[in-house]
Amino acid sequence: MASIKLLLFLFNLLFASCVLAHHLIEIEGQCKDGKLINSGGGAVAPAPGGAPAGPNGPPGGKGGGNAPAPVGPTPAGPPGGKDGGKDGGKDCPGGKDGGKTDPNAPGGKDDGKGGKNDPNAPGGNDDGKGKGGKNDPNAPGGKDDGKGKGGNDDGKGKDGGKDGPKPPIPSNKGNGGFFDPPLYGQPPYQTDYKGEWAIHNPNCGVNAMQYQLMPNNKAVWYDTTNLGPSTRELGPKGNCPTNPDNNNEPDCFAHGIQYDVETGEVVSVYVETDPWCSSGHMLPDGNLISTGGNRMGGRSVRMFSPTERQPKFIERKNALGAVRWYATNCVLEDGTAIIVGGRDSYSYDIMPPTFDFQPKVVDFPFLKQTTEPAMGQDLHVENNLYPFVYMLPDGDVFIFANDRAVVFDPKTGKVIKELPKLEGGSRNYPPSGQSALLPLRLSPDNSKPVPVEVVICGGNKRDAFQNIDPRYTQNRVFTPALADCNRIKPMLEKPAWEKEQDMPSPRVMGDLLQLPNGQLLLINGAKKGTSGWEDGEDPNLTPTLYMPENEMGKRFKELNPTTIARMYHSTSSVLPDGKILVMGSNAHQFYTFDGPFPTELRVEKFTPPYLDPKLDKERPVIKEDGTTTVLKYGVPFKVAFTVKSNANLGYGDILLTLLYPPFTTHGFSQNQRLLITGVEKVEKNVITAVAPPSGMYAPPGYYLMFVTHRNIPSKGIWVHID
Repeated sequence: MASIKLLLFLFNLLFASCVLAHHLIEIEGQCKDGKLINSGGGAVAPAPGGAPAGPNGPPGGKGGGNAPAPVGPTPAGPPGGKDGGKDGGKDCPGGKDGGKTDPNAPGGKDDGKGGKNDPNAPGGNDDGKGKGGKNDPNAPGGKDDGKGKGGNDDGKGKDGGKDGPKPPIPSNKGNGGFFDPPLYGQPPYQTDYKGEWAIHNPNCGVNAMQYQLMPNNKAVWYDTTNLGPSTRELGPKGNCPTNPDNNNEPDCFAHGIQYDVETGEVVSVYVETDPWCSSGHMLPDGNLISTGGNRMGGRSVRMFSPTERQPKFIERKNALGAVRWYATNCVLEDGTAIIVGGRDSYSYDIMPPTFDFQPKVVDFPFLKQTTEPAMGQDLHVENNLYPFVYMLPDGDVFIFANDRAVVFDPKTGKVIKELPKLEGGSRNYPPSGQSALLPLRLSPDNSKPVPVEVVICGGNKRDAFQNIDPRYTQNRVFTPALADCNRIKPMLEKPAWEKEQDMPSPRVMGDLLQLPNGQLLLINGAKKGTSGWEDGEDPNLTPTLYMPENEMGKRFKELNPTTIARMYHSTSSVLPDGKILVMGSNAHQFYTFDGPFPTELRVEKFTPPYLDPKLDKERPVIKEDGTTTVLKYGVPFKVAFTVKSNANLGYGDILLTLLYPPFTTHGFSQNQRLLITGVEKVEKNVITAVAPPSGMYAPPGYYLMFVTHRNIPSKGIWVHID
């Protein structure tokens, strides 16, 4: 009996030592090769019911208290691992620790041989081979290969043939439950590098008023056809088609180009009806759609295919139900687009994802309610053109015009929610502020609601346009632009504007670009005046990095300035290699090369801080031969990558992002969208992730996919989602 007691004592002592060792290497949300890893010290908030955090102990370590369980599902490990230690709901998936998994830790995987999984934990996977693991067949996202006695199953097993339901599309209604843990388990890499500028093409020949990056790494941009020649001939010699917007006179000049973003090669593109101040979007098949414009182009729809041998727009005149001049396009969940507003158009067109369609117009009084009164015939003020429009992850649409916003049903135009007024000025054309939908972060099994937030920065006072434009006044005053930023969560029950940190400098008619690592970039624009011919001055030459994940007071960082003014009718774009293409600027009625702010035909590239050469050894490189490039909604996919440092990266080191390339004009990137996908696991530098759950999160089409290692992005590759 004494020997048995001694053996039991030694066994318990050994078990306690293992548990203690396990806790000493615990870190929230960080696993490598099925084991938890240490992140270093620092005070940590105590877990509910746990001991208070010590001042310097590592998370979960001795003297440091218990680290709180991560928000959202525990990252998934390789199926078949035995799992379950008593560690507060933070077991590393696939780890063999033989104990009981915290029943409140959602999303853990268990092969059924050991610990118990909470039947209500969404996304729990079970391979059905064991007789001990308990999975509720009604738990959303539960999977079973049908060989065992007790999980959800594909109909081949011994549990009644019940198929496990697909992971649900999460609801974003309400005020909580979002998946929003820290971006990384380790501190992001930092750099003092502030970027650099280089001329990529000294003369592209056509101003970049409207711009779209295409899935073949060619960009298409175009200008107006009715305001005289560009500096580039359409070619070949003698090719001078008649111009319907210029009394059918012969026009030998190009008004659009296709631009190779790698080599700088330029090819002329023919466009017939005037796309001046038009809008656009991409179809799911990768073709560019251009909508509206001026004169003959006001109701035109144009399509450009990157696969056509002859680079030209195919056009349908009068295809739209109303004139769309200064409108905004928003792509919906099935690839349908709404073309919203435009001068004197208080409605929107619904365009299905095809070039041939019957016009359908929906009245939208909100656009009239937000329009500043005209001051006489042809003296338009408006202040609400090119409205900021975003599809939300429930299929409804957010629109901001002038100083107000609503959420509406795009099928009917019915306003669902009115949002508070944003004080301080006007934010749309011509005061032209900057806006973006902040990155949409998905949980590993798509079961958690997604934080949805819109940011709006800059713009100008509501009377700034009539104080400067010569049609209104002879005593022109360049009103200083606004420097404020404001954020709102439109899917909450009671949204409210939250004051963001001010920008380091005021900005009007600039761009706000989503970067591959989830940060954003403010670039181009002016510090005084508004959009409009010669209505702005004091160019803002300094790009500014916006880091919304940082604490207040540390969210903006000014970078190295350019020497080239990019004001009215300029554009910019993120490229597959992570650099920024910057082009255009023409504040004049015609191409003008004397006086202040001449028409700008030089094309620049800006290298952002995350491309610091000193970080190259930690930069991931995507291996296309081991990567899924056709993604299906809600279905897991693989991404293989390498890093020069040969680091074996794990969950918490990596973000996988999908960038929907926007159509950019007049300071607004229409349809710009960045998704941080749900990563299930990272094993031997192969990521297992889950595609967005539906087109409401990611409209069907082409995306640039990046692997980001603690803020250092790879080059992007094109993938298709449907």
